[in-house]
Amino acid sequence: MTDKIKMVLRDGDVVIQMLPNIAPKHVRRITELVNAGFYNGLAFHRVIAGFMAQTGCPNGDGTGRTGVSIPAEFSGEHFTRGAVGMARTVDINSADSQFFICLADCPFLDGKYTLWGRVISGMEIVDKIKQGDDMNDGHVTNPDHIIKMEII
Repeated sequence: MTDKIKMVLRDGDVVIQMLPNIAPKHVRRITELVNAGFYNGLAFHRVIAGFMAQTGCPNGDGTGRTGVSIPAEFSGEHFTRGAVGMARTVDINSADSQFFICLADCPFLDGKYTLWGRVISGMEIVDKIKQGDDMNDGHVTNPDHIIKMEII
């Protein structure tokens, strides 16, 4: 298994270094989903300026999942700008397919969400993802989409 993902967006490519040493179950599941083409065409449905950009919902609105929950893999890693973590419900073991990229340092997420990757190139592209409505929890009207994700 290789350890990088290329995410093709409207404005260019983003490369994510996966961290199988700290989140092996999450990296394995993300790799399966990427290889199946699951993320291709999905929206960045929730984007909050100065916080994060979230994607991976098959319904495009944050309500969807694949039905495969991944147990939490918390680590001592910090949610700094460019960190990639798994979205979840209040159940810490409910991560599925949705993930987010931190647009800024988010120390309040440390030890509460699974961090499974880091953007190693293209963060300037992530910064261009259309932002959502602050009055609507960052939900985006006419959102940007992932064109393609592939393991490289």
